[in-house]
Amino acid sequence: MKTLKMKNNVCVIVCLFALLYIAPLHAQQGYERDNQIFRLGLESRFDYVNEALEGEPLHENSGLKVSYFNLRIDGQITSKFSYSWRQRFNKVNSASDFVHNTDWMFLTFRPTQNWAIAAGKQVVMIGGWEYDRAPIDTYFASEYWNNVNCYQLGASVAYTTPKGNDTFTFQVCQSLYHTGINNFQDIFDQNGTVTGRKKQADLYAYNLFWMGTHGCYTALHSINFSEYQRGKFDAYVVLGNQFKFGDATIQIDLMNRGVTAKELLFQNFSIMGEVSYLIAKRVNVVAKATYDKVGSAYPAGLCVYPGTELMRVGGGVEYYPLGAKNNKDIRLHAMYAYNMGDNTNPAGTSLNKGSYLAVGLTWKIDVMEAAKKMIDSHQKKQEDKNN
Repeated sequence: MKTLKMKNNVCVIVCLFALLYIAPLHAQQGYERDNQIFRLGLESRFDYVNEALEGEPLHENSGLKVSYFNLRIDGQITSKFSYSWRQRFNKVNSASDFVHNTDWMFLTFRPTQNWAIAAGKQVVMIGGWEYDRAPIDTYFASEYWNNVNCYQLGASVAYTTPKGNDTFTFQVCQSLYHTGINNFQDIFDQNGTVTGRKKQADLYAYNLFWMGTHGCYTALHSINFSEYQRGKFDAYVVLGNQFKFGDATIQIDLMNRGVTAKELLFQNFSIMGEVSYLIAKRVNVVAKATYDKVGSAYPAGLCVYPGTELMRVGGGVEYYPLGAKNNKDIRLHAMYAYNMGDNTNPAGTSLNKGSYLAVGLTWKIDVMEAAKKMIDSHQKKQEDKNN
């Protein structure tokens, strides 16, 4: 088994380096300078992590970590067709892991400037700024964020207003809970012994999403209906709000959840808030708090367990050597968070009196642009030599 996993890892690495080799060749032939059919990017985050519970170190979660290592490929096939693919490599041990760690891979068709139709593996369209942020740019988050299965197969239709300020998206996709405990039933043998579990049904989600920017305010709002059993829905009403005042940014998310209308009235909800301020164009100071509360009647297995009431507070600093406003490709960070309250999920990521410290480095590179600069530099040296 170990040999098989090693072979799979070698195959993944070989494929990655093959892509890196092909990309500069295309750039050298002038292929990329004339169109945008292929753009290749790499990004990674390395952390020193120190986690503790009630003051006792959690060594299995601590130490030096490759938190993220991602490959991203985007391109414009024609004026109306484009594609996007993001793949995580830091946890790939088999072919099934490779597919599972495909964050998204979809094709988009734009019949007009205002309409877009997409299909494939997509991000489930749920509102909120914490949810919207890429995992590589998230240091600590709410219990909901840490448990949501946010990448699913589906299709979407989006309309952007003529001014470009507002985009409305309707999406149908696999439910967040299609692999959850509520969609499986135990299988028993003749002696009454459990021999396995059987999937009950194909479950789907229906999402309506609005992104709008008006002055200093940007909204990421949604209404979501996700089946957790056939014909039974977990409904979300999510209000994601961002305010920008110069170098200060304020984000406030309110997420109401419920399997009944009564539960949507603040029985099951999460609040996420973050304030950040950019100093001297390179240093970003961040303070953040999250609060998850779930009533006892809420079904188990729906991201946050019933009876949970948990707060997480923390903050830290980011440093951008290249300047945060113009180039965020290199980032140093130091972040700390502390948990208070009850989490009824014993395997949850945020437990009472737990602490989290991360100090690390993030880098992102546009491989095609880097190859172009390298080739241009080489050509210039050749021209100077010939002259």
